[in-house]
Amino acid sequence: MTQTHDHATDPGESSAVSDDPQAASSAVEKWLAAFDRALRAHDEDALRELFAEDCYWRDFVAFTWNLKTLEDFDEIAAMLQAQLPTVDPHDWQLAEPASGTAENAEAWLNFMTAAGRGWAHLRLVDGRCWTLLTTLQELTGHEEKKGPRRELGVTHEITRGRKTWKESRAERDARLGFDEQPYVLIIGGGQGGIGLAARLRRLGVPTIVVEKNERAGDSWRKRYKSLHLHDPVWYDHMPYLPFPDDWPIFPSKDKMGDWLEHYVDIMELDYWAGTRCLGAQFDQGTGTWTVRVDRRGEEVVLHPTQLVFALGVSGYPNIPRFEGADDFAGWQGHSSEFTGGEEDVEGRHAVVIGSNNSAHDIAAALWEKGAEVTMLQRSSTHISRSDSLRELALGALYSEEALENGVTTEKADMLFASWPYRLLPAAQIPVYEQMAERDADFYRALTDAGFELDFGEDGSGLFLKYLRRGSGYYIDVGASQLIIDGRIQLERGQVTKIVPEGVVVDGDRLVPADLLVYATGYGSMNAWLADLVSPEVADAVGKCWGYGSDTTRDPGPWEGELRNMWKPTAVPQLWIHGGNLHQSRHYSKYLALQLKARELGMDTPVYQLQESHHVR
Repeated sequence: MTQTHDHATDPGESSAVSDDPQAASSAVEKWLAAFDRALRAHDEDALRELFAEDCYWRDFVAFTWNLKTLEDFDEIAAMLQAQLPTVDPHDWQLAEPASGTAENAEAWLNFMTAAGRGWAHLRLVDGRCWTLLTTLQELTGHEEKKGPRRELGVTHEITRGRKTWKESRAERDARLGFDEQPYVLIIGGGQGGIGLAARLRRLGVPTIVVEKNERAGDSWRKRYKSLHLHDPVWYDHMPYLPFPDDWPIFPSKDKMGDWLEHYVDIMELDYWAGTRCLGAQFDQGTGTWTVRVDRRGEEVVLHPTQLVFALGVSGYPNIPRFEGADDFAGWQGHSSEFTGGEEDVEGRHAVVIGSNNSAHDIAAALWEKGAEVTMLQRSSTHISRSDSLRELALGALYSEEALENGVTTEKADMLFASWPYRLLPAAQIPVYEQMAERDADFYRALTDAGFELDFGEDGSGLFLKYLRRGSGYYIDVGASQLIIDGRIQLERGQVTKIVPEGVVVDGDRLVPADLLVYATGYGSMNAWLADLVSPEVADAVGKCWGYGSDTTRDPGPWEGELRNMWKPTAVPQLWIHGGNLHQSRHYSKYLALQLKARELGMDTPVYQLQESHHVR
């Protein structure tokens, strides 16, 4: 949901100067040559001249063995002083012709380090670096066996007792977890765990995924009947295996569930469905975890070296403790429990507490089935119409037009990441100003219906709300019109108490209900750790998600990267993986490389391990 710009002095402003690729390429090559010389000489003064006063370097593993953003030259210099001796960056070169002008250029770069091959994105302003993104793409000598390095698949020598692929696969399935322990255990077999496991398999890292559901994809299948992807299909590919190019832009939940199940088979993952984690404890003596799991009624003890929790974007369902809830006469439950199946709700009075994505989807599903639905909005919500979000916020990176312009999924992910979080709001605000103007009639009708709207605390819209707090928004796929038309009733206020016949709002307004859905979100992911490992470990890791923006539900201090996601945590050999489909796809690459490097025993000096500022 970012924009790309030729002119960098204002992230929301595009340059009117025509591109001059030849001049831009020459400027970048000159800068790279000077950058390389200064790095080799450890010449801090020369390096300082190459960076703008307002400069940002975002690194994914290549220099820091971390996910880290450095926000001025002094921070950059400190990182280089600590890391250069082991990183040994070299062979900087243009990956393709640059864009922009000699003064303000944008370029894709290739480079090498002592560990492996890197890929970078650079923006120059007035000939000096404004933003730099460096990423490690593969480890030298341990590249994925793909393309010209792919395996033969068969031994062209006829011997007695040769094993087929199927026989070899069956032997591996029987051995791993029993006679042979996995190096990595991934708890959670949704899209995140599956994608990470696919990357680790490509790298030759023995990995088991455990998933409590009976089938891969059930985390989608078991949701409410009307659920579809809210993000367009180009944004949501899995690693290595993009969706077919005739798939709908917004696939249904069941289609997604089946795709994930097939993905597990095609990618040959060691996937233990019907398996629940009972508890985990780190053994200091062996340097491994002891993890007890219930695999379809059989308790199995695993001893992985690295433990990854891949349990989605959040923790346990957040169900407020309202006075009188135990006396409610009808059905009540969290949105995660609502399936929207074939139960008869026609004529029933349903109240949905909440006004974000799930609340809107569930309210619409109930209305479709004949219920009398009221949405209870307790705080303001940002709404982006699906078409507007797709065209204005995502179209330049994730669309057929983007592909035609040479913006592959991999390039789009890098461009997405090339904006440091400090700059991202200013880059996003113009998008949502344009959206507000384009959809002015829609927003006016919604506010006239009594709905309380916002565009984020600073006007930066949906994606910043997602990064900061993981909530507070709805991508409109039709439910807003039901509110505008009055087909879904709207109440605003705070729940005072629950009574047998409904919900009391703001002390004196009774909203009748015999069906109550709490669309009230989820807690932090480290709550899982408290139950499965220990409260002490959960608090040592600290809050997951948010980056310290000091906005609602994202307290400071400023951290500049999502807390504890895809990088080393304060608890050695314990990792958190998650996010939406786009983030799971992109960041699984960097997590997989970190895990592979440790399996190999490589030196992985982590620069500035994140502190834990917030517990559960």
